[in-house]
Amino acid sequence: MRVRLDHVGVNVRDLTAQTAWYQGAFGLRTVFEFRLEGPGPSGVVLEHPDGWRLELLARAGSAPGLRAPDPVTAARTEGYGHFAVTTPELDLVHEALVALVALVAHGAGEVMKPGPSPEPGVRMAWVADPGGNLIELIERSATASP
Repeated sequence: MRVRLDHVGVNVRDLTAQTAWYQGAFGLRTVFEFRLEGPGPSGVVLEHPDGWRLELLARAGSAPGLRAPDPVTAARTEGYGHFAVTTPELDLVHEALVALVALVAHGAGEVMKPGPSPEPGVRMAWVADPGGNLIELIERSATASP
């Protein structure tokens, strides 16, 4: 069976602000925007130049869900915990995102400085977007498997 991950969906409160943040933070471009009929959400699909996609969804009257402050707390709760991106420049990307999240509203920020991952040959760091959603940044050494 041939399958591959198509996108990650993140529910957000402020679609416009979160779209701008992800575009600035990761260089994503808007593929398309939509609004589902009735009480359905509005959304936007964003895409990175490398092909990975992120779908942001916002619905009027939504309520905050899991907002684990760190990866350990997220791992203690069943359900969605985070998404991860890879980079060959962990320290540089982490520093840029920490600077970016420092400029936005409550919820965004540094979660964990760059350090070793449980996976051999991999380093990781963690940040939170303006909605408090956890994002793992991964740097694999040349010998670590993808």
